[in-house]
Amino acid sequence: MPNAWKLLIIDDCATDRKIYRRFLLKDPHHYYQILEADSAEVGLGLCQNMPCDLILLDFCLPDMSGIEFLDQLRQKTFGSSVPVIMLTGRGDEEIAVEAMKKGVQDYLVKQHLKADVLQLAVRNVIKQLCLQTQLQKTQERQRLIATMLLRIRQSLDLEEILYTAVREVQQMLKCDRVIVCQSSPEADSDQTGQNYTTDQNNPLLCYWAGSDDCNFNPLELLDNKANLMVPITLSDQQTVSKPWGFLIAHQCTGKREWQSDELEVLCEVSVQLAIAIQQAELLTKTQAALEKEKQLNAFKSQIITTISHEYRTPLASILAAASTLKQYGDHLEELKKHKFLHIIEQKARHMSKLIDDMLVMNQFELNKTKFKTIPLDLEQFFSSLISEQQQLVSDRHEFIFQSTGNNKGFWGDQGLLRLIFSNLMSNAIKYSPKGGNVEFHLIGKESEVIFFIQDQGIGIPIADQTNLFQPFCRGSNVDTLPGTGLGLAITKACVELHGGSITLDSQPDQGTKVTVCLPKQHIQKSSH
Repeated sequence: MPNAWKLLIIDDCATDRKIYRRFLLKDPHHYYQILEADSAEVGLGLCQNMPCDLILLDFCLPDMSGIEFLDQLRQKTFGSSVPVIMLTGRGDEEIAVEAMKKGVQDYLVKQHLKADVLQLAVRNVIKQLCLQTQLQKTQERQRLIATMLLRIRQSLDLEEILYTAVREVQQMLKCDRVIVCQSSPEADSDQTGQNYTTDQNNPLLCYWAGSDDCNFNPLELLDNKANLMVPITLSDQQTVSKPWGFLIAHQCTGKREWQSDELEVLCEVSVQLAIAIQQAELLTKTQAALEKEKQLNAFKSQIITTISHEYRTPLASILAAASTLKQYGDHLEELKKHKFLHIIEQKARHMSKLIDDMLVMNQFELNKTKFKTIPLDLEQFFSSLISEQQQLVSDRHEFIFQSTGNNKGFWGDQGLLRLIFSNLMSNAIKYSPKGGNVEFHLIGKESEVIFFIQDQGIGIPIADQTNLFQPFCRGSNVDTLPGTGLGLAITKACVELHGGSITLDSQPDQGTKVTVCLPKQHIQKSSH
């Protein structure tokens, strides 16, 4: 049988109580233990002697009203809140308002009461009670955690916490020495000092308090059965234990029989130390996560701003062109129709490219970009991409493609390489509004390939070149030329995934040359 919810029905009408009982016992979702009272006084007595989860309260009782009962209930239970559903023989709005002000969870009119209505009302109150109980437990747990963290964080310096712990335990146990000993592969073996000792095969980091006359070796302490020693164990969110080190009470002057309460002290301190240690680790991780979150929030904010700005102009052009075609399409010459359609297509491509760049950049920011290399014939690969570009630009630009050296044996991610090429090439075209040559040179060497794209465009001011590979950064001389400032940032991220480098050489009004160097074979390191 499932756990029963204890309900108290207070109503002077036995028939009504029987109806409520029958309705509730038919509820398929809950099982109820139902108590009954035919007066307010009897109901108050039951509440004091047999605390219940919910009260069904008739407004009109022979000895007092439902409102008066609520006041008496709060007094006799010292203000503790028991959920109440008020029942009345008439739908009086004023009574309902007054009852709600007194804290009643629901108000039902008897004449309209059906089984499903009562069942649903009771279930809702129970659900609310469960949520409230859970909230109270959570708040209490948070309060305890906050109190505990406050004690632990009296010093945010882990080393100071450990020194304080060993000093206090040593004084409490009145032993020669208390040591916190951490196995630390990362320990700097060049460090020296009384609180740090190392062994060539097993470096140990030690914090201790006690007599300086007692010589000790940490490795010998770990094997000495005469010492009182407890582990310091950290646990992650999945309750997986991770050994961190040991807390050791050491007595070198005479034999000592350690007592059980002394072991309990050491065990309790080890728990607190584990919390302090884990707190320090979590603090570091949290700070890094907060910084990353701050960067992501700034990036998202910039995305919204950029989209709002960059979408307004092309959308206006598309709407104007579409509206003209809709209204005057039957009277326009084919050349003008083609012109308007070209505007729509061009602006739509721009908007599509904007969305693609945003999505790609977001993948890089979240470290979710996939990197999969395959063998590529770079000469054929880039030649095909240049042919695609030639179909998208006007006759004002002339492409020059040259390939030299040994380009065989290259492995790369085809999608990322396409992004590198398309971003650099589209920049070369866009920022050469007067046209001119756009050169692409591919140079193969023994272990790397180099390619550069050079244009005869507006160039980039020297002062702007430092941050040009950062997201949303553009040259100050771009004027009204569209763009988001994401292309070079995406390109740099793609190049770095290949283990390569990218450089830029530019002068205002003298064009720009972007050079990319990629190793022929690169294995991406795992981020874990």
